[in-house]
Amino acid sequence: MAALLTPAHIRPMPSPIPSRRTRLERGSLLLLLITVSLALIWILLPFYGAILWSIVISLLFAPVQTRLRTRLQMGATPAALLTLSMVVLIGILPVLLISVSLTNEVAGLYLRMQAGEANPMPYLRGLFDALPADVIEALKRMGVGDFASLQRHLNASLAKISQFLASQAYSFGQNTLGFGTSVAIMLYLAFFLIRDGEQIVRQLGRAMPLAPAHKADLYDKFTTVIRATVKGNLFVAALQGLLGGLAFWFFDVGGALLWGVLMAFLSILPAVGAGLVWGPVALYFFLNGEIWQGVTMTAYGILVIGMVDNLLRPILVGKDTRMPDYLVMITTLGGMAVFGLNGFVIGPVIAAMVMAVWHIFTASREAQD
Repeated sequence: MAALLTPAHIRPMPSPIPSRRTRLERGSLLLLLITVSLALIWILLPFYGAILWSIVISLLFAPVQTRLRTRLQMGATPAALLTLSMVVLIGILPVLLISVSLTNEVAGLYLRMQAGEANPMPYLRGLFDALPADVIEALKRMGVGDFASLQRHLNASLAKISQFLASQAYSFGQNTLGFGTSVAIMLYLAFFLIRDGEQIVRQLGRAMPLAPAHKADLYDKFTTVIRATVKGNLFVAALQGLLGGLAFWFFDVGGALLWGVLMAFLSILPAVGAGLVWGPVALYFFLNGEIWQGVTMTAYGILVIGMVDNLLRPILVGKDTRMPDYLVMITTLGGMAVFGLNGFVIGPVIAAMVMAVWHIFTASREAQD
């Protein structure tokens, strides 16, 4: 029995504490992982917008691909191709058609202004004459107390605006290839994300050092916020732009399509966006003596266009994201200030992920106590 307990037969128990070499290897691997990840982000940064919208498209249309595979017994690749075709027909082509119509309308308006056919000065003269005396005195202190001096300042400003538009049109023509490349990259990535999305999510989940429940919580929060933000904001923007454009067309306001599209873009800003367009038009009606048009435009803007924002946005965005309205508004504005138009998605997503991570952190600490 004693012979069986010789040192040759005794195996040391594994130490639960990692050795110094193991800790060094893990630290080196973590540093290498951070380095190559930052390098990859740096390389992909010029196309972050295309990558972002490919992720958005895949999250929005992944359920469509799943239904196609289930009901039509299609393979993953054909179902993804059919889903991407629907994306092009529903989303890409209408935007391109509106962009072409908008470009033609802006170009026509610019040519009419250059030819003197669309001269805003008579309307501005009527507005100037209708100003109160206190406002006239304030303008005099600013050096534009008479309409002639105001007209000189306006002509100089219009010249600068025309030069800016011309430069932007030239830049847009030069950037057409870059825009087309971004769209192609977006659709290319969206195809693979739609087709292989579940597998990619599983691989990312295996790499995250979190509990399965926490992984599921983060993923659900991420997908819910993106779907609610994009669907809600785009639907509200399209509806407000349509309603505003129809109102301008009814009141025979020039460039109804242009103002409708501008209203749709500005309506991404909660509460005040669309009012920045229809408000000055209603004020113009009042100052020009067209009282019933001004009253109707104001009532329509508040009761119809404004109610779309006040009623639908909290339902479509705030309810699904389970974030307060003020937090959605602040993060939307902050995101757009930092990331441009893409920020109306990125801002609320960052806020939602911060809330989710804090919830996980708090729950983990409570579980340890």
